[in-house]
Amino acid sequence: MNWRGIVYLGSRYLSRNRGKTALLVIAFTLVWLLPAAIALVVGKVEEQLRSRAVGTPLLLGHPGSPLELVFNGLYFTKPEIATMPLSTVDTLADSDLAQAIPIYSRFSAGGNRIVGTRFDYFRYRNMEVVKGRNLIRLGECVVGAKVAEQAGLEPGDSVISSPETLFDLAGVYPLKMHVVGVLAPTGSPDDSAIFVDLKTTWIIEGLGHGHQEATETDANQRLESAEGTVSLNASVVEYNEITSETADSFHFHGDLSDYPVTAAIIIPNDAKSRALVKGRYVSDNTVQLISPGETMDELFETVFSVQRFVIWLLAAVGAATLAIGALVFLLSYRLRRDEFRHLRLLGADLGTIRALVAFEAAFVLATSLVLSALALWGVESVAPVVIRSLIA
Repeated sequence: MNWRGIVYLGSRYLSRNRGKTALLVIAFTLVWLLPAAIALVVGKVEEQLRSRAVGTPLLLGHPGSPLELVFNGLYFTKPEIATMPLSTVDTLADSDLAQAIPIYSRFSAGGNRIVGTRFDYFRYRNMEVVKGRNLIRLGECVVGAKVAEQAGLEPGDSVISSPETLFDLAGVYPLKMHVVGVLAPTGSPDDSAIFVDLKTTWIIEGLGHGHQEATETDANQRLESAEGTVSLNASVVEYNEITSETADSFHFHGDLSDYPVTAAIIIPNDAKSRALVKGRYVSDNTVQLISPGETMDELFETVFSVQRFVIWLLAAVGAATLAIGALVFLLSYRLRRDEFRHLRLLGADLGTIRALVAFEAAFVLATSLVLSALALWGVESVAPVVIRSLIA
């Protein structure tokens, strides 16, 4: 059997029928690529999401959906969840069993979540300020790397919180916050967040406010009595910006421990403390204590069941594609009877003709496998960056 002649004739045939060859190569490439790419992307998404969840020991929040609590407390994507009082978090922190970091993730500015928390959060997440400084006073914020890059923010700029409703009858005005720092990129949802002090988020909500000094207002804003006292009329509104001159006028009514937070990261001191903390909230109906890693495990069980179903469908489509490819080669074999008869007259035996057809099929299969491997390598290289940018 002349293998050189088989390769020559086979390559000439494939070159002449390049359209049919390209279609077969593309079809077979997708057969190999799609199931592998889906499994790869889902695995990368799982790795990215699970790493943040596994790295957070416990999460405390109002009773409800554990998944919504995880999305609010870790990924800042579920602002509508119910709140709990800050006293619940401080009570646990005072027990000396664990560190408790409150989070109030409800408001946003320019499509980016405003996260109210304490300095402990920055230390826990190993977050560093690479430009400017960290928070000092009310109305200041530090922005994640992605927020700074997309909005072109630098220390000295400002961002304005987005109102929850178009017409706020309660008179709560958007707050203009001063950017004092930019955080180093972390490849996590922290890159897309704007961090402020808890009190700043309460001011955004209208729980804290400041007023102008009555004696320093314009005449048309004052109501003076015969006794010489000065009061303000209805045209005087709350500040929507906290400056060094107005910071002292901002105050809160009531006990701050009753003010709301949406979640709290709980970091037990050791395994024994973790067990004691979990036992404390087993029968507590006012809050829920969850393990984010276990919650994400439940989520991915559902995702994997859907993934398996999709892969089975793709496998069925792939089997049909392979069958159609085999049919194409069979029909091609029959259409080329005259060509093969001439080869027989020239001295080619039946084995050589079959080897010629096998070479053409092997070329299509091998090329499709190489292309699918290269495409899968590209997906594996690009997927982490894309997924990180979408999740962060």
